[in-house]
Formats: sequence, C-alpha cells, structure tokens
Amino acid sequence: MPLDDTVLPDDAIDHRKRPRRRGKALDDAIFQAVLAELAEHGYAKLTMEGVAERAKTGKASLYRRWPTRMELVMDAVCHLLPDASSTPDTGSLRGDLLAVLREIAELLAGPAGEALRGVLSDVLHDPVRTAETRRHSQGAGRRRMQEITQRAVERGEIDPAAVTARRLEAGQALLRHHFLFNGVPIPDEIIVEIVDDVLIPLFRRPQYPLDNG
Repeated sequence: MPLDDTVLPDDAIDHRKRPRRRGKALDDAIFQAVLAELAEHGYAKLTMEGVAERAKTGKASLYRRWPTRMELVMDAVCHLLPDASSTPDTGSLRGDLLAVLREIAELLAGPAGEALRGVLSDVLHDPVRTAETRRHSQGAGRRRMQEITQRAVERGEIDPAAVTARRLEAGQALLRHHFLFNGVPIPDEIIVEIVDDVLIPLFRRPQYPLDNG
C-alpha cells in the first residue's frame, strides 16, 4: 500500500501538522463541523470526537471551551442565526414579521431544528440547564423582534407601550411549539396565522399588567 494511503491510529497522528487556526477561523471551522455532523448523523450520534476530526482540530481545544456537547451545539446554532442588523425591512410590521418567521421556519427545517430537538431532550430533566438553554436561544430572536417593533413604532403603526417582553417572544414560541409537535416543513399558512391572528392583534392592543410578568 502506498505510504500516503496508510491509515494511522489517532494517537499516531501528528497534530502539529494540522493547519494552525485561531480566533474566528477556528470557530468557523468548528461550527461548520458541528452543523455537518448534525446533518449527517443527527444530535443523538454527534460526538466531540467526530466534530474535532471533521474540523481538523484536537478534542482538547473543544473541551477547553465547551465542556459539554450541548453547549457546543448551542453555540454553533447561535452562530448560524442572523443578527439584528440583518433583520428584513419590508416597510410594514406585518411584512417584517412574516419574513422573520419564514426565516426561522427554514432554519428549523435544517441542522438548527435537529439541534433544538436534541438539546431539549438533554436538558428537560434539569430545570437549571433548561433555563440556561432558554436564555441562550432567545437572545438573538428577541433582538430581531425588537428591531422590527421599533421600526413599527417609528412608522406610527403601533404604540411603544404595546412592545413587551412576552409579546416579543410570542411568535417564535408558537413557531417552536408547532415544530416540536408537528415537525417540518412548517406550512406557510401556519406562519400567516401566527402573524395575522396573534402577533398583529397583540401589538395593536393596549398593554395589560401581566404582559411583562
């Protein structure tokens, strides 16, 4: 067998010959490896070893920053999510809400959805980790909803007092609920119903004391 085709055991591989990457370049490689492993094997079969091998890095570099598989997967998925600066601007509250929820539905149909199901199965028995996961996952989505509603306030479509924490979370929570119980793809009529029957009425009604509770 030619020397180049020789398969060496893991402990015989000279990791010094791997590409030296740091910072964003290394993060990008690791996160892309996580998403590829999710797409190919699913969350249940994803391992730190598999991610390290695909990213061409050592396991130690993963464990130093992500002590658990769950934390690594959550960071990889958050890296995939658009930030508030890329929030669609259609010129109307309804148009913006539809655009953002459609983007989320598309993400849920891929590795992000597989990650969400897997992470929830890992943490639901632990209230502390469940709360941490919720905080981790809601940040980016809430910032995008804040951007959308701020524009609507500036256009005079809604009153600033109508923008509350609970209302900002409502649309994405309903979308996740449908995904978890019905799977993908999420029909577009479901997204339209969430926007027209829930979100638009919510943001156009007065604030009640429990809205921020």
